[in-house]
Amino acid sequence: MRDLFSIRRLASLWKKEIIQMRRDRITFAMMLGVPLMQLVLFGFAINSDPKGLPAALVAPTQDRYTRAIVTALELTGYYRFDHVTASAQEAEDLIENGTVSFVVTIPSDFGRRVDRGDQPELLIEADATDPAVASGAISTLGTVASQALLHEKGIAAQAAEEAREQLQVIVHRRYNPEGITQYNIVPGLLGVILQMTMVMMTSMALTRETERGTMENLLAMPATALEIMLGKVLPYLVVGGVQVAVVLIAARLLFHVPFVGDLWLLLLGVLIFVLALVLMGYTISTIARTQMQAMQLTFFYFLPSILLSGFMFPFRGMPVWAQALGEILPLTHFLRMIRAVMLKGSDLSGVRQPMAALTLFVIVFAVIALMRFRRTLD
Repeated sequence: MRDLFSIRRLASLWKKEIIQMRRDRITFAMMLGVPLMQLVLFGFAINSDPKGLPAALVAPTQDRYTRAIVTALELTGYYRFDHVTASAQEAEDLIENGTVSFVVTIPSDFGRRVDRGDQPELLIEADATDPAVASGAISTLGTVASQALLHEKGIAAQAAEEAREQLQVIVHRRYNPEGITQYNIVPGLLGVILQMTMVMMTSMALTRETERGTMENLLAMPATALEIMLGKVLPYLVVGGVQVAVVLIAARLLFHVPFVGDLWLLLLGVLIFVLALVLMGYTISTIARTQMQAMQLTFFYFLPSILLSGFMFPFRGMPVWAQALGEILPLTHFLRMIRAVMLKGSDLSGVRQPMAALTLFVIVFAVIALMRFRRTLD
């Protein structure tokens, strides 16, 4: 009768698992990489109160009162006036294509009305497609601008209410005046759902063939690497089309998300995005050896996309290095495109930058997938 428990047998099994873990380098890398990625992203990159937001200034006369208000707004840390001599049309284009988050308009008679003792007006237009971005900056706007005006006039503010009476601040929340969160979240969910399903399903395309032992039959067929890739990729485009239809119908009927742009432009952007995703998944399938490894690599790609794309947290609230990482993710550009088309009604010229970025991703992923597949054949 064998011993019920043997230290020697346990040590042998433990040694066997260590050797197997060392051989499965992808799984071992995921065990170390995912916790470190979560720690860095949540600890350094995520910020729910974004500051240093780009703003444009429309002020025909640069008098001392205008300079005082602009300086006070910059000192709050929320505003960064990158365009200080913008015309009204230039400011409209900047806020529509997402270059700036705010447009501050100071009328030409602002200084004269201040000197006469009238109540001057100050117009702030905020891009409210993401309510979390504009809320903090708008909440401090009235008091800061009024106190800056009083200070420039040489009047000490006795109370915040008295300061507000000196200046009328008109806030115009563009594209989402009610600040409804669903208007920002639901269009982004389309990109998240497509990314989760398309990348995961296509990443298992070649690994499934390898595990089932049918890869030899596939390679024996008189087909090129491009034909095999398209044969694996194109069926998932149909699945993506069904998901797009379901999400868009639900967004309109259940959540009443406005749709003010052109449908053809939205569908074109979705098509390019889905093509980039399935090619990304196909590239992963040429790297992974098993379906489990493919799922692990998909999760490793999925996590930073969710956190750094601007879906869950404001993109402009992240540090510069995190924004640079977010720019190399297809989901970041897709969110800009779909929110601009659905909420802002942007035309092709307004979304040409995210469209160009998504097209570049398609080309890069296709080239890498073909190169990796030929290398796999060898």
